[in-house]
Amino acid sequence: MTQRSALITGITGQDGSYLAELLLDKGYRVAGTSRRGADAANSENLKTIGDRLTILPGDPARSDWASNALALLQSPPDEIYHLAAQSVVTRAWERPIETTENIALGTLRLLEAVRRGAPTARILIAGSSAMFGDPAETPQRETTPFRPLDPYGAAKVYAHTVTGQYRDVHGLYAVGAILFNHESPRRGVDFVTRKITLAVARIAHGDQGPLALGSLEAQRDWGYAGDYVEAMWRALQQATPSDYVIGTGVTHSVREFCERAFAAAALDYRAHVVVDEQFLRRSDDRVLVADATRARDVLGWEPQTTFDQLVTMMVEADVARAAQMPSASLTPNV
Repeated sequence: MTQRSALITGITGQDGSYLAELLLDKGYRVAGTSRRGADAANSENLKTIGDRLTILPGDPARSDWASNALALLQSPPDEIYHLAAQSVVTRAWERPIETTENIALGTLRLLEAVRRGAPTARILIAGSSAMFGDPAETPQRETTPFRPLDPYGAAKVYAHTVTGQYRDVHGLYAVGAILFNHESPRRGVDFVTRKITLAVARIAHGDQGPLALGSLEAQRDWGYAGDYVEAMWRALQQATPSDYVIGTGVTHSVREFCERAFAAAALDYRAHVVVDEQFLRRSDDRVLVADATRARDVLGWEPQTTFDQLVTMMVEADVARAAQMPSASLTPNV
């Protein structure tokens, strides 16, 4: 039997690294793109598998990034997972043009490169719950209208829309995966969940004062990234391509996350967390929660990791890091 192959864009990130591990375990030959090129194989997230991967240069902001990556492969991949993106909402407002070029045009460049150079490849484009923004209905499903509130969400809407167009017009096997918040010990430090668990580790070791956050009542549908990459893989194994909402269907507040996280280190969050208005966002009062019925019914997928398990996992990982290295070095090399 011929070994299956996959290309993962943004392979050093949280999702890319978990997906690479999953595909290697399934016997795939795996290549990935990174802005850092071959040096990415030594990143923290790939430290146990870097020697089993082919790492290619790839910056979605470059017009030739996707065609060059495909040209460097010995043969077209069977599957392509497009996970590379600027994903920090606050940064999207600071750099709206860069964010739009990275996400919207980066996706279009990839789809066009696949149409021209690998038309039989199955491709998944990672979307975001930010596409729903100010939701027209709750919970949100595949048919819920998109109403993004920021350049990141708007760029993701474009990427999702053009994915459907390439599927319908050019016959590509193209899937749009609308991913709700998913976390892990590999989550970037710009995200509130990781900001909290890093603070817990530092406070537990006496290296940090109070943790300043925005609204503690903001609700999020949080799942585990390791579960979500399983859904991505299943989406490309179906007879026909389609779009899927991926999420837990349950929301928790930032306050709940803080309570669980600090309790995991035997601390009371109320003694260490303060609200700072500079971190408040107008989207905090919107409730984004997934209706992943289609993923359950078609893909046979359901999240396997509970909220408490996820929070504990993240805290334990950061506490372990804090015990092994100076606090200034706690940020993972991604």
